[in-house]
Parts: sequence; C-alpha cells; structure tokens
Amino acid sequence: MSLFLHYLSMPYLLEGIELTLEVTALGLGGGLILGLILAGMQLSRFWGLAAVARAYTVIFRGTPLILQMVFAYDALPHIGIKLPAVLAAGLALACNEAPFIAEMLRAGVLGVDRGQVTAGQALGMTPRILMWRVIAPQAIRTMIPAFGNEAVSALKNSSLASVVAVQELTLRSTQLASSTFDFFSIFFASGLLYLVLTFAISIIQLFVEWLLDLDRTKGRQRKFADYLPWRRVDIDTKIEPASATVAEPAPAELPDTPPLALTREERTRRAVTIARNNIAVETKDLTKSYGPQKVLGGLDLTVRVGEVVALLGPSGSGKSTLLRCINHLESWDGGTVHVGGRRLGFDDNGKLLSPRAIANERATVGVGMVFQQFNLFAHLSAKENIAGPLRWVHGMTRIDADRRATELLGRVGLTHRADALPRHLSGGQQQRVAIARALAPNPSVLLLDEPTSALDPELVNEVLEVIRRLAIDDGLTMIISTHQIRFADEVADRVAFLSGGAIIEEGPAHEVLSNPRNPLTARFLSVMEADKTPEAVG
Repeated sequence: MSLFLHYLSMPYLLEGIELTLEVTALGLGGGLILGLILAGMQLSRFWGLAAVARAYTVIFRGTPLILQMVFAYDALPHIGIKLPAVLAAGLALACNEAPFIAEMLRAGVLGVDRGQVTAGQALGMTPRILMWRVIAPQAIRTMIPAFGNEAVSALKNSSLASVVAVQELTLRSTQLASSTFDFFSIFFASGLLYLVLTFAISIIQLFVEWLLDLDRTKGRQRKFADYLPWRRVDIDTKIEPASATVAEPAPAELPDTPPLALTREERTRRAVTIARNNIAVETKDLTKSYGPQKVLGGLDLTVRVGEVVALLGPSGSGKSTLLRCINHLESWDGGTVHVGGRRLGFDDNGKLLSPRAIANERATVGVGMVFQQFNLFAHLSAKENIAGPLRWVHGMTRIDADRRATELLGRVGLTHRADALPRHLSGGQQQRVAIARALAPNPSVLLLDEPTSALDPELVNEVLEVIRRLAIDDGLTMIISTHQIRFADEVADRVAFLSGGAIIEEGPAHEVLSNPRNPLTARFLSVMEADKTPEAVG
C-alpha cells in the first residue's frame, strides 16, 4: 500500500497529468470551434457546404485517432508544417472530436421544437436572433450530458498522444513500469488518477446542468443565466425605477360567460362602417402547391380594416396555408399578397427578398399570428415570452417591454402567472399568453390558426373569450381559421368557406351560417353540428 501511495503522489506521474490535460483541452477547444463550423455547414441552406461537412465527418469518424496523430506529427512536416508533439496531438484530437461535437450540436438544434422557430419567424426574428435567443439556449441544455460524455472520451483518447512521444500520464506510467517492473501498482495508480479526472468532469457536468435548470425555485435561481450571452436578465437594467416595479394585484380570471352576439342593427351599422375602411389584407390569384398537390388554386380574398373574417372548411382545404402565406411563413407559387398596401416578398424594385429581409418585413408590416400548438418559447417565462421579442426585434428597452408584457398579461387574465414557464401553464393559459405575445407589437392584423384546436373542451371558452374581446371591444382586424361555428357567428363580420384551395362561398357571417347557398357549405355545417362539436384540427 505504501508503494502504491508513493506512485500516486510521484511528481513524475503528476507532471504527466498536466500534459494529459493540455492535449485534452486543445482537443476539446479546437473540436468545439471546428464542430461549430461543421454543424453550421450541415445546417446551411447551401448543399455544397453540407456535402463538404458530411465528407469531413465520414473521413475523420472512419479513421483511427492514432493514425491521425501520426499524420499530424510526421506527415505535415512534408508540406512545411512542423508542430510540437503536444500541439500535433491536440490538433489531431480536435479534428477527431469535431465531427462528434458537430453531430451533438446539430442534434441539439434540430431537437428544438420547430413550432417555436416558426413563432420566432412570425414575430420578425432574423435567423441570427432566432439562433441566439430561441434555439441556442434550449439546445445547449440538452447537449450538456452529451458534451460531458465527449469530454471524458477525449480525456481517455489523449493517452494515444504517446504515439508521438508526448510524455502524458499513460506513457510515463508505461516507462516507469518498464524500469521498475511493478506493473500492477503503477498502472493501478495511473488508473486511479484518470478516474479522479473523469470524476471531476462528471461533477462539472452535473453542476452546469444544475445551473441551467429553469425549474429550480430556491435561492437566486437565475443568477448564472444573467451572464449568459442571450441574457434572460439584462445586468444593467436589473434594478428598475420604483415606478416600474410597483406590484399590481393579480386580475381575476376571465369570465366564462360570453358577451351577447351583436344585434342585426349593430351588424348592419358595423358592416357600413367597415365598407368605408381601407383594405388591410388582399390576396389575388394566390396559388400554392406542395409537390403535385395543389393547396391554393388562384385564391382571392380582401379584408378591410376592423373586419373579422372567419375561414371555414374541412381539413386540407387550405385555411392554414392561406394564413401562413399572408404572414409570409410560406412562399407561394403565383399571385400576390398585400398587407396595408404593401406587396409582400418583394422590394420596391420588384426583386425577391432575402430571408433576412423577409424577417424584417414581418417585423414592420404589422401582422401578428397565433398558432394551433401555442408555440411559446419553452425556456422563457410567460412575461419574457412577450417582452423578449419586443426587445430583440423592435428595440424596446427592458423596462418598456416588461411594462407592455405586464399590461397584456393583465388583459388576458394572467398577471399572476407572469413568471411561470410554459410547461407549468394549462393549455388555455398558454394560448392566452400566445395571443398576448402576438398583440405586443400592436399589429394591424391578427391571424389565428385554429386557436382552440389543441385545447381540451373545458379550456376552449377562456381562449374564445379573449378573442371575442379583441374583435368586438377593440375592433382589431382579424382572420380566424376555426371550426367553432357559433363563435364565428357571434364574432365574425364575414365568413369565407374554403374547399380545394378556393373560396366557394363567402358573405355576412350570420347569413352564410344560417342559410348557406353552396351544398358543400351546407354539408360541412351539418356535420359540425354548429353548437356541439368541439373544434377539430384543420
């Protein structure tokens, strides 16, 4: 035992640990940088870059690390690149680790719910903002365990640096055992030293996971997050003026009893007023196909300022695609889309917009969107889901953005849930937060794509109540895809019935819903049983 302890504390072996850590650090650091580049290339829209990255991955994952180290140390000098042994070993390890780290990064990015990406696009986020504020914070948390595992693997693989005469821990252990012939004690001590190092990596991994755990409720749970690049809390504005931090009482939940529908006289007066308003949204001869399947076939739709239009029709009739085209979340094959008199997708010279320009267009054109599946940012609280995009896209200060978020949460009856993460909210609460987020930048038009289709029947009314208030009390221009027939009758000014990618019947809501002229419309309304059938996914 004394001999074992002697080897365990021998400076000769301890110095080997320093070189082991050097090679490991070079391998992981370089691998992370190169892995980021490879992951970006594979996720790129340009197939050539993706092909180069994939070829690199195949080569370096398919050849032994020991050969790569020999190549870096012995072959590179033939082309004029002479590296020290430690640097050559670190370079080889980095090149070997890069494909594995790239795949971890790519898996983390692809693992973020695509609905959140779509929501960020609808809010006007550029690809860079989306990556920095929405994708990266969530992807990093999922990659920590895998990266910890890769760090352990890199530490053990660093022992192969002995092939290029790096005096790391394994080589020194071998040399010492060869001179003393005490193989068991020396290699047991060496193995224990490796175990201590890998245990330290595991502890660091668990500590980082703990720091990034958003569900912690005790102490300063977000202190570490204050210093992350995407900053959940801005350091310089953490202490707000007293006027901005006065606590407000939590508002009562929204009443379940809907307001009475408009009378015939009120509908008539409203229709006359709307007819004099400017055009808010106009699509002409809009066509869209997915491969051989035509989804929109020359669709024309005009919506005026303050008008509420309900889109009805069976699943696959083109309702969702139409809404996504209006917000330019989908490109279209032919026809035009105008919002507020501005033609979407093209600049003043008629040139197609770039992805970044399209994002800026969404931010400025004034179209908000609410999705079927809520699509809240899972790593942000209800309040930050609303305030964050206002800061990142519209340049608001944190104080103003928080004030706006608090105001909107109050309007939807959720002030008391401002700090809750989306997964801690009910479906109805999540959708109300999503509506508040869409309203935050004061859009001129609000699109709602089956806003209650993902909700349990008992939660539908609380969301419909919010939409009723926006339509009747606020006079917001809205286009709603829905199967809630009674709701459409109460709220909508006009109904458009879609089938096969075309509007086959449209007119005043009450008139179409109570006396449809087209047999397809009549059959659909009969099947839906207006008052009883819960909303289905469309």
